[in-house]
Amino acid sequence: MYEKLVAINDYWANEGAERQVLDPNSRYYGGVTEPENGIAWPSHGGSPMVMALWAAALINEDSAYYHNEDMLARLELGTQYMLRSQHGDGTISPGWTNMHSPPDTAFVVVGLAQVYQLLHEHQWEPLLESAANILTFLERTIPALLTGGCHTPNHRWVLTAALASMYKLTGRTELVVRANEWLAEGLDCTEDGEWTERSNGIYNAVSDIMLYHTAELLNRPELLEPVRRNLRMMSYLVHPNGEVVTDYSGRQDYGLSFTMDSYFLVSRLMAEKDQDPLFAAIAELAAQTLKHPGGLPNNALLGYLLHPELRNLTIEPQTLPSSYRVVINGNFPREKYLNAMDSAGHNGKIYHSRLHPDFGAPIARERQGATSLTVITEASSIAALRHGEARLLAVQIGTSFEPGHVKMNQLHVEENSYRLVATETKGYYGPITAADLPETAGSEISPWYLLPHHVREITHLQQHHVEAELTESEQGWKLNIRCTEPEGMMVQVAFVFGNEGVLTGEAITPMDDIHFWKDGKARYSAGEDWIELDGGAHEHWVKALRNASVPTGCQSLVVNLMTPYDHTFDIKLSGGNPKLAKHGAALDDAEEGLIR
Repeated sequence: MYEKLVAINDYWANEGAERQVLDPNSRYYGGVTEPENGIAWPSHGGSPMVMALWAAALINEDSAYYHNEDMLARLELGTQYMLRSQHGDGTISPGWTNMHSPPDTAFVVVGLAQVYQLLHEHQWEPLLESAANILTFLERTIPALLTGGCHTPNHRWVLTAALASMYKLTGRTELVVRANEWLAEGLDCTEDGEWTERSNGIYNAVSDIMLYHTAELLNRPELLEPVRRNLRMMSYLVHPNGEVVTDYSGRQDYGLSFTMDSYFLVSRLMAEKDQDPLFAAIAELAAQTLKHPGGLPNNALLGYLLHPELRNLTIEPQTLPSSYRVVINGNFPREKYLNAMDSAGHNGKIYHSRLHPDFGAPIARERQGATSLTVITEASSIAALRHGEARLLAVQIGTSFEPGHVKMNQLHVEENSYRLVATETKGYYGPITAADLPETAGSEISPWYLLPHHVREITHLQQHHVEAELTESEQGWKLNIRCTEPEGMMVQVAFVFGNEGVLTGEAITPMDDIHFWKDGKARYSAGEDWIELDGGAHEHWVKALRNASVPTGCQSLVVNLMTPYDHTFDIKLSGGNPKLAKHGAALDDAEEGLIR
């Protein structure tokens, strides 16, 4: 694996060099432009990420660019660009997102602190100026790290890792004090290993690697426990083709394609620390898809150069699970925490972020060889199914009640079925009593936004109750959805398929980017695999309900219903239900389980 990392680092180091701005009159002089927009950013995925590639190549005798003078000059220019890009308060601004951002600065600090350590220990005189510039940049960030805040849950652990990195570099104890203030908030990871943002494609791995760095640098081994839990959970969240399950993410990786590559370094480090065959297996799977050393705080080659013991890992990886039925967060007391939200005092409001009340929502996962099923709560999709090359990316129920996609609140697991339940309420609000009216209500103008809306009495409260039951059949699954109230409401069920396959069916009517499925059967085929559905309907003509539009870049099979309804879709797979074909019944007890 080490040889592969050196080779891909050399490739990307050269690729980054071709994007470096060498015009002294440019505001980006020394920076590395982004292919998408032509701008050089000082953020962890931009110029400093490429600088880390150059540094790893320059100090590594196994690299084709070892002590290369051209790359040496490029690194020096890059460090100068970073100093010019740094604000007076020590922060950086990635212009595509956050201005004067302490957490984005912290991402860079964690990575450049590793780069500085390698350059400093290498003791090659031509590198001294670059190392000194990086040290200057890092030291300038300390005021921002000591006072700066965050937006998202994972930012806290990025900041603690940066504070710990600077403590190791400077020995300043106030950095540890600040790190402990963040850690005192407690770790947001369920017993089964789910982080707040439910982001299997991006932010799980961020929290994992940042807490690993923090644990090591501050000698806090207890911080590794949630890292272990998350890695164990992730072994059940991989599709047969190696893609990560992103069907219910609470962040920007939702529904997009990611592999396990971002978990490579942390799983490799944890395999070495714990001598754990499962972590070694995760690292091996991640290595198969690794095509880049990684973002700045998670650069795999930097990890290998700083931890040479990783090259000689002797632990034999076990086989990752490929036949299982598990429920993640099935025992998590989510209602207890949600019921305590009122006492938190924030009145359900948070600025420039989200409260993530979906944290800890149960998710069911089944896999049997090349067939992979996810049953979902608290997301815009209720289920997703992979069968070989055929990808049913989402099943969405949209209504005009809220309006928008129905998010299932409860998951009930039976021997051969899953029952999902959603209950939504929506009412009206009466006049504000005289005792609660503000002074402005009696003035010439009474702005709506100055009225205390929270004290209005709720009237005519309505309830929308939806149930969905997914039951095994000999050929695949049967999906029954039902709703008795309110009556006369438009509903739209969308089956969202990958764009690479072909949709066929006699009663399918293409309508721009969707296909109305009006009756009978429809089949989605990809390669030699197919998923066939029976149960189309077209009870109204609306193309898209408000706030319930289908994803772009996909093929969506849309069924229009009216409440009340009790409708069943028969889902058949090429080759039949692989679980029943293998066992003739439900999974063996040894293959069933609940992640604990």
